[in-house]
Amino acid sequence: MPNHMWQKSSYCGEGESCVHIAAPAPGTVCLTESSDPTGAILRTTPAAWAALVRTLKESDHHD
Repeated sequence: MPNHMWQKSSYCGEGESCVHIAAPAPGTVCLTESSDPTGAILRTTPAAWAALVRTLKESDHHD
């Protein structure tokens, strides 16, 4: 992983697969998975990240 200040998801269970998030620069949000052997990083905007989190939280209440 690049030298970002990665934060592990609070929903990370026990095991090797955890989502990490970083905000290396204003207007940029990066996501990666700890078990991804290629070290792929998804880059997005804070607005898109907020929309995804909001959607996931809303869908969680409808189960």
